[in-house]
Amino acid sequence: MRKITIGFIGNGKGINRYHIPFIRTRQDKFNIKTIYSRHPSDAWEKIPGVNYVHNIDELLQDPEIELVVVSTPSPSHYEMTKQVILAGKNVVCDKPFCETRAQAEELFALGREKGVMVQCYQNRRFDSDFLTTQKVIESGKIGDLLEVEMSFDYYRPEVPEKTEHFDIITSFLYGHACHTLDQVISYFGKPDHVHYDVRQLLGEDRLNDYFDIDMYYGVTKVSVKSSYFRIKERPSFIAYGTRGMFVKAGKDKQETHLKLFYMPYDHKDFGIDLPEDYGILTYYDKDGIYHEEKVISEKGDYARYYDAVYETIVNGAPQLVTPEQTLLQLSMLEEGIKNCK
Repeated sequence: MRKITIGFIGNGKGINRYHIPFIRTRQDKFNIKTIYSRHPSDAWEKIPGVNYVHNIDELLQDPEIELVVVSTPSPSHYEMTKQVILAGKNVVCDKPFCETRAQAEELFALGREKGVMVQCYQNRRFDSDFLTTQKVIESGKIGDLLEVEMSFDYYRPEVPEKTEHFDIITSFLYGHACHTLDQVISYFGKPDHVHYDVRQLLGEDRLNDYFDIDMYYGVTKVSVKSSYFRIKERPSFIAYGTRGMFVKAGKDKQETHLKLFYMPYDHKDFGIDLPEDYGILTYYDKDGIYHEEKVISEKGDYARYYDAVYETIVNGAPQLVTPEQTLLQLSMLEEGIKNCK
């Protein structure tokens, strides 16, 4: 099996928590060669055999490196991704992909010109709670789907309180709706119409710290909601149908385990829900009999994103995250944030 040699731009939390641990579970497909960061850092343990460099040209001019992953602060995504494409290398860029649809259109056009893959990193398509909710919807047990509520809440008032000025690309909408909006787009497609409620709860020129976006697909409404001021989190997913409902209270556990340095390449139970974490399915069957039961959670695995990247680069498979999906998401982010000042 041919291996893809990877280089990374950035050596912070993004690379070391959300990319490298999963790539290390696919050592038959990927070889990590070089990590570039502007300044030396001892914040993360160095990986044996990997080159740590502070001159980006050492990465971009290396003919062995076939794929570059950009995981830097959001305001630099556009420029860094463009630099990688111009070097003739395939690129995966963290979300938010960039600030505007126009920037993304330029990057995708440049990628086509250079003959390289350009793709946004949307690992949360492989969250356990999202995959489990899909399984329940597709089982047909709740009947025809009427409504889905997706919530990603925090109680972190210190974040908006310490942010003195508003900035689009570092807003809560751009930083967090980029997860949930992609989940909706990947599963339901382009909505018929959208209603946006995007707020700055502490006032003008402060952080956007709340959003509630409703997307309509025929009779079905899909809502993504998030706030920094929820002392008790809402359930991660609730799906309502004509015959029942499904509630998945807790979020995917991969991030929790990563924060504890409980890594997927060392632990077979990484990211796996326990029975007390399972969602509750409540419904009437076709005979009118009432049921209430736990649903065993699907296994989340962010490495599946890189399986798809491998198939695209090596075997010419269509991209998992298409340019059209990324452009649609950016159009929605731009529309949602436009009234914040």
